[in-house]
Amino acid sequence: MPVSSATSLPPLSAPRPVPTSAPRPRDADALSSQPPKTRARRRRALTHQQHTNPFPSERGILPSKRSGEMAAAGAPAVGKRVLDTGWLAARSTEVSLTGVDLTTTHPPSTAAAAPWMHAAVPGTVLGTLLKNKLIPDPFYGLNNEAIIDIADSGREYYTFWFFTTFQCAPAGNQHVSLNFRAINYSAEVYINGHKEVLPKGMFRRHTLDITEVLHPDGTNLLAVLVHPPDHPGTIPPQGGQGGDHEIGKDVATQYVEGWDWMCPIRDRNTGIWDEVSICVTGAVKITDPHLVSTFHDDFKRSYLHCALQLENKSSWLADCTLKIQVSAELEEDICLVEHLQSFAISIPPSSVLEYTIPPLFFYKPNLWWPNGMGKQSLYNVEISVDVKGLGESDAWSHYFGFRKIESTIDNSTGGRIFKVNGEPIFIRGGNWILSDGLLRLTKKRYMTDIKFHADMNFNMLRCWGGGLAERPDFYHFCDVYGLMVWQEFWITGDVDGRGDPVSNPDGPLDHALFLLCARDTVKLLRNHASLALWVGGNEQVPPVDINRALKNDLKLHPMFSSNPKTKDQGKYLYQDSTDPSKYLDGTRVYVQGSMWDGFADGEGDFSDGPYEIQYPESFFKDSFYKYGFNPEVGNVGVPVAATIRATMPPEGWSIPIFRKGIDGYIKEVPNPIWDYHKYIPYSKPGKVHDQIEQYGHPTDLDDFCEKAQLVNYVQYRALLEGWTSFMWTKFTGVLIWKTQNPWTGLRGQFYDHLQDQTAGFYGCRCAAEPIHVQLNLASYYIEVVNTKSDELKDVAIEIQVWDLDGTSPYYKVTEKIVIPPKKVKKIMEMEYPKMKNAKPVYFLLLKLFRLSDKEVLSRNFYWLHLPGKDYKLLEEYRQKTIPLEIGSKISVLGSTYKVKMSVQNKSKKPAAESATSVSTMELHDRNGFHSTGREATSEVQGIGSLWSKICRGTDVAKSDDSLRRVEVNGTDSGVAFFLQFSVHTSESSTQENNNYKDTRILPVHYSDNYFSLTPGEKTTVDISFEAPEGSKPMVILRGWNYHLNHTMTM
Repeated sequence: MPVSSATSLPPLSAPRPVPTSAPRPRDADALSSQPPKTRARRRRALTHQQHTNPFPSERGILPSKRSGEMAAAGAPAVGKRVLDTGWLAARSTEVSLTGVDLTTTHPPSTAAAAPWMHAAVPGTVLGTLLKNKLIPDPFYGLNNEAIIDIADSGREYYTFWFFTTFQCAPAGNQHVSLNFRAINYSAEVYINGHKEVLPKGMFRRHTLDITEVLHPDGTNLLAVLVHPPDHPGTIPPQGGQGGDHEIGKDVATQYVEGWDWMCPIRDRNTGIWDEVSICVTGAVKITDPHLVSTFHDDFKRSYLHCALQLENKSSWLADCTLKIQVSAELEEDICLVEHLQSFAISIPPSSVLEYTIPPLFFYKPNLWWPNGMGKQSLYNVEISVDVKGLGESDAWSHYFGFRKIESTIDNSTGGRIFKVNGEPIFIRGGNWILSDGLLRLTKKRYMTDIKFHADMNFNMLRCWGGGLAERPDFYHFCDVYGLMVWQEFWITGDVDGRGDPVSNPDGPLDHALFLLCARDTVKLLRNHASLALWVGGNEQVPPVDINRALKNDLKLHPMFSSNPKTKDQGKYLYQDSTDPSKYLDGTRVYVQGSMWDGFADGEGDFSDGPYEIQYPESFFKDSFYKYGFNPEVGNVGVPVAATIRATMPPEGWSIPIFRKGIDGYIKEVPNPIWDYHKYIPYSKPGKVHDQIEQYGHPTDLDDFCEKAQLVNYVQYRALLEGWTSFMWTKFTGVLIWKTQNPWTGLRGQFYDHLQDQTAGFYGCRCAAEPIHVQLNLASYYIEVVNTKSDELKDVAIEIQVWDLDGTSPYYKVTEKIVIPPKKVKKIMEMEYPKMKNAKPVYFLLLKLFRLSDKEVLSRNFYWLHLPGKDYKLLEEYRQKTIPLEIGSKISVLGSTYKVKMSVQNKSKKPAAESATSVSTMELHDRNGFHSTGREATSEVQGIGSLWSKICRGTDVAKSDDSLRRVEVNGTDSGVAFFLQFSVHTSESSTQENNNYKDTRILPVHYSDNYFSLTPGEKTTVDISFEAPEGSKPMVILRGWNYHLNHTMTM
């Protein structure tokens, strides 16, 4: 049973000759000179597309008709089958049988009798124990302290058997491989009594040829003994970054020993943590195709390059037909076939052929763009190989985006610039650790995670070096939603040479293993359009020999050099016989560390951050940050009160103690559970006064969390607006530390671990609009941001101030303005604060709109106070009752709901303003382009009516069969402030014994939330979610001065 992994594959960084059996590549002119009618016929060739795997991986094509006929005759179909159900697990010390026994005469009972239990595969040992309720939820309260750490138990305690069965009986000419996409950390595999050892390393694929050991009757027994990392380390009493740093001696994720944002993971993520599958092929197998697009003539002409390995497992010469099809999806089930070509190849027996497909020509392909800059066009590339006389032998598919990413250091700012398809992209994004600390990494959660980031108008995620080499599903959704990815390898300053005390100065013990995992990771991920950058490590560079090897392996092909030697890159096909797809990557820059070469100070000094509360105006000051690109700047992140109650026992519901010093600054003292969950305070004694206290002293958990959301919104909007104010003049980008937590942490997040958004989410969403109007909080000048490539003209700004009495003391519309592309333009000073009768607290509404049709392009709502004042007057404003009209449309398909909620502030506007103002906020695509050419969520069709219940104090006016309006009576005129929708089940939040029951339905996608409406304004919020089976969803609306909690039950 031979084993293959990255060790058996030669490095692809060196050029390889084209096999003599390959057709001679044609040059650029020859490829583009085919008869026009031929090209036209090809482009009109519409076919009904068979749905391939929507989450493509190494082998994503469904079986062909011929392979289906083989299956019908008794042989399994060619293709991949994932083994993700029916697994059992047991602690190795509690199983006396050997792997041979388990897979021959004494398999465990499917009833999961002790010591066996149902297992989480993919997943970890801790995830399996939690699934079987053998440990408490480690992310709830202080439960993690009740779980024994591997340092105290020994590695054997978390060494586990995993067992399953599967059906497979190949035909005589078929081959079957067993594939592990990742295991942590090493394993012994037994199948039907045969043993194979999987070598060490968390980030490597393993493939076993199991053809000869499968049972003739098709029933096969599989047992895997998984061992933890060799150096799991210990957790010092004071905690710290990466514990005692011992985990850095292995090639594994480093956060598992704990960090200043994370509790320790007791099993160090031991387990079969990624996909397990079996693949059935014929005699010839396809391995690791590499897709590359090159461009010429200002992106009018493009070529798709592809190199791959073809392995002939038979003992005879295989005469093959290699086919490649490239199609673009036009609409559901219909695609346009752009290319369909085949090539005759002969492969010697028991050999591997490195084959390069002749470049495929495309004229003006649909380009892939980052979020906010255009569509994320993706083509489906399908490759198959047929063996003469035997039919289809293997097949592979992958979504591919035509795009070119370049990255250089900007001479004027010193910051790193990213260009996509020739256009500079101002980077506004975040740092990503991982989705879940127990590695419960599902496609559904990944889709929600990435869509959330796209909804915030982000365009980049940095996969931090102490976390994971992220999985193909993560990258697939980044492709779909347009998030560029900065992927780091597994080096951190804290664990690899810069910790306290100095840790592992030479990095991991096995440098060859590190490089093997790095090269295999590159092959796994390199075909994703979203992957933009490789980085050696976090706040550290790899050891000299590893860094040198990575620089060599990941060197750019000449076609992707930022300084081409020839003006006409189209001559490449004539002058250079090295196809770019024959490089290991060759298309993306490698940077040695996160604070080097255009990031932070560029020289590796600790010049990222800060990570704490700020005065909002500080972000707009030139002195706040010195360098061109900040890879990490962090802030607060308390979730809503419901999340605190759902993730902590009642003793964790007490809010911090506010201790005021003699200098007037407040020190927040959190309860022990908040402290364990890494709470960041909303004050910085000696530097920043408490930002929650300025709204009035919080009285309880609900009051504290509601005021925290106000601060979250202001902090993160100011952070991004401040950075954007210096776009291209001082800064080239910023990444926020961090966007979410892989557990129930209380810092640096825009949505919590339960996937409920904080108000900071919507502050970012507002600030990162591609076209945006904003107030510079340092200069009090109104600015317009245009990140687009086109000039913004025929626009004006409506400026309106509202006070707490419901009157508008200031109103103005600017003259017509023009904003150049990729510029920030200062428009005018905000005059109201300098007026004689300016109120101490007021609301400011800015609307950038098109003069021709009054379409609002950007809307930005501020609550502000005069210098030296605070927001305590907003406490009284809670008593205002503002009349609202609420409307809704609902469509349902199965368990998926799509709700369109409309809200209008029915307060009367002053007559003089009603005639001239942009009265509604019907924004068209206010967060830029999110269209992708394919929806990752289900389309829902309207099928009927709405609410079966509308709660107290409302008058109902029926419009038609699919529309309801609710008029909420109110006696005051003014702003409806800080409104928030949430979705719940109809259950009570108080259960037996007064235990808290979280009634929220999560996750929910809102097109906007935590919004405010001035008199006369109307907005529409789109809400989508999946409801639990048997539940009755309710949409609840509440707000700062709207506490009726009106409930709409569907």
